[in-house]
Amino acid sequence: MTHALEWPSLTAQWLPDVTRPEGKDFSIHRLALGTQTWDEQNHLVIASVQLPNDDAQFDASHYDSEKCEFGGFGSVSGKTEIEIKINHEGEVNRAHYMPQNPCIIATKTPSSDVLLFDYTKHPSKPDPSEECNPDLCLHGHQKEGYGLSWNPNLSGHLLSASDDHTICLWDISAVPKEGKVVDAKMHLHRAHGSSRGCLLASAP
Repeated sequence: MTHALEWPSLTAQWLPDVTRPEGKDFSIHRLALGTQTWDEQNHLVIASVQLPNDDAQFDASHYDSEKCEFGGFGSVSGKTEIEIKINHEGEVNRAHYMPQNPCIIATKTPSSDVLLFDYTKHPSKPDPSEECNPDLCLHGHQKEGYGLSWNPNLSGHLLSASDDHTICLWDISAVPKEGKVVDAKMHLHRAHGSSRGCLLASAP
């Protein structure tokens, strides 16, 4: 199956939750996506996707011209629906959920900031003011980038790589509840002039 998005997405990640409706030949999965627009508001997007169960009847000849979707199964087509749209600061370079709490999603922006959103705290439809209101804003980089990874073993530990040749580490579990801006706990710098590309660690 295929589905045409309104805007291109530079990132896509399956969320871990799956719903299996009783008596249906499909299960409902969810995706974290992001928009890349040129002159309109960008969004972090949570979408749901209906995928056939292993024993479902699949009809690859089905095509829905209205939704630009290809593929179907049983009595119902594979559907992709946008559930939540959250205003975002520029295009979404990357979006990754935290393994220990999948409701928390970190994003990379065209600026040097890394943003954190708990999508359960945001309405399903974006604020018409187009204001981006992340739950946390992580500082430490000087340029934008695309590298982003949560630690699967340590809750709240997030790594980010940037075009400024640094890797930043944050521990959001240690953030005071009243704070919204978090400085990096540690920087890893590539040593210039080193043929082995050594990394140097420094604390703020």
